[in-house]
Amino acid sequence: MNKQELIDAVASATGSSKSVAGEAIDAVIGAITKAVVKGDTVQLVGFGSFAQGKRAARTGRNPATGEEIAIAAAKTVKFTAGKSFKDAVNGTRK
Repeated sequence: MNKQELIDAVASATGSSKSVAGEAIDAVIGAITKAVVKGDTVQLVGFGSFAQGKRAARTGRNPATGEEIAIAAAKTVKFTAGKSFKDAVNGTRK
């Protein structure tokens, strides 16, 4: 499912227009992004949580030449699925 399909599904489920559903989805994504950029964790009970993670600097290898290269440290985004979401995916949801 891509973003437009998600907008269509939300508009259909809520009975609102596609433009209103699109604005709502954009607002949710924007709020989650802002919070994670600040270092906060966003927890959506039953769905999952978004948090900021860290990847340490390390030495890698150029696959074409075999030469060692330095890979800088980076921030990452972690998503941890909630229990209800996991159960739904595994077919064990009641």
